[in-house]
Amino acid sequence: MIEAAELSPRELRIRLGVAGLTFFVGVSILAAKFWAFHLTHSQAIYSDALESIVNVVTAAVGFVVIYYASKPADEDHPYGHGKVEHFSAAFEGGLIIFAAIFVVVEAVKAHIRGQTLTNLDEGMWIIGFCGLANLGFGLFLKSIGRRFASPSLQAAGVHLLVDFWTTLAAVVGVLAVKLTGLHSIDRVVALLLGLHMTFSGLRLVRGSALELMDAEDVKLLEQLAEIFEANVGDGIIQIHHIKIIRSGWFHHIDGHAVVPEFWNVEQAHDRLDIFESRVIKSYPYGGEVNFHLDPCKRKYCSVCDYKDCPVRAAQFQSRMPVVLEHLRSKVEPL
Repeated sequence: MIEAAELSPRELRIRLGVAGLTFFVGVSILAAKFWAFHLTHSQAIYSDALESIVNVVTAAVGFVVIYYASKPADEDHPYGHGKVEHFSAAFEGGLIIFAAIFVVVEAVKAHIRGQTLTNLDEGMWIIGFCGLANLGFGLFLKSIGRRFASPSLQAAGVHLLVDFWTTLAAVVGVLAVKLTGLHSIDRVVALLLGLHMTFSGLRLVRGSALELMDAEDVKLLEQLAEIFEANVGDGIIQIHHIKIIRSGWFHHIDGHAVVPEFWNVEQAHDRLDIFESRVIKSYPYGGEVNFHLDPCKRKYCSVCDYKDCPVRAAQFQSRMPVVLEHLRSKVEPL
């Protein structure tokens, strides 16, 4: 079994620095949006500001989560602490749903009161700037999250991009009120934003639940298929039944490898060590690889390129490619 190195101090500093910056940016945008709401009394802008509260709270939680997730594996947590990042994303989704309910309630109250809007031009300029800030910073967070394999930063980036569309909708709603004079449009937009926030929160919660349950990630398996394909051969005849336990940045990969039946324990160990080392160096996440060995039983001779095989029953023709279907299969393909 080959295990990758732990998260480096530099990577941890970058993650924590980005989390701290996210909090600072979130507080600044939140203050600007509530200023715009105070000027305009727009329920659409109010709903947008409530979503920004979620950004600030989750940024604060994310700072703690990223630090905890970076801790190495120990006796109590043999697969590390990375899954806590998925709890952070689920927490963010839950807050978005709670904020959405509040948005809908306040929009209904405003409609009953027949509330009118004021200072529309100033409000649109303020939240328009906030929207562009969220767009740029959201793209930045997604990029950093992918680069450093941080589900928490990626989820924050996705939420900021959702927040950008929410802000854009609020701007359109306020503009429509300005052009038509129909103040009820603002409440309708707020209700629609509340529904949009609800579905966004549900998606985050669902995605986090799937990660916590280690649901199969087809894209990740496709990446592994390419890595395996580039490194099999010389006795590694076939790979199948791959399972991945994801713990944030750290992944544990289990699988089955078909090897020559005449190999002794030392031969198999040494060859698999080389293979696993090459795999984990090419893998986009940190982690470890552990293979169960299946003897070839002379069924794979036509696809086995191992030289000087003393038990070969058929001539080698062409090597069996590593494909997604085999990685998802619990049984040997032959």
